[in-house]
Amino acid sequence: MIVTKYISLKAKGNTDVIDITKNCQEIIDSLRAKNGTLTVFNPGSTGGLTTIEYEPNLVKDFKASLEIIAPSGKIYEHSKTWHDDNGSSHIRSVFIGPSLTVPFVDEKLTLGTWQQIVFCDFDTRPRERRLVVQIIGE
Repeated sequence: MIVTKYISLKAKGNTDVIDITKNCQEIIDSLRAKNGTLTVFNPGSTGGLTTIEYEPNLVKDFKASLEIIAPSGKIYEHSKTWHDDNGSSHIRSVFIGPSLTVPFVDEKLTLGTWQQIVFCDFDTRPRERRLVVQIIGE
């Protein structure tokens, strides 16, 4: 079977990190699929998906690391095109990536004990996001 669902989020922007593990597991639970893969995709160029130990200090460390890789206060060439301030948002998204695939076995995501699925909103303003979740399973 192949099923497509969606997760809607209200994100704050500025590297807002949102734990969506429960949302993903609830989708698997609703389908009664035993084994397969779950893919989450962000149809946008200023957000990303990854896994992390979702605890406040590591989230702070993650944000600080991204500030080194793509500083928010820097002027980016991108702003010459659209006259906006989110060049760092696009660069951060490139490094994190727009999608994540996680296998599930016996109806449970195969995440490690300290591993959660997170959506990262790198844009410079709050916005609503709609993530695409596709399940391939049996």
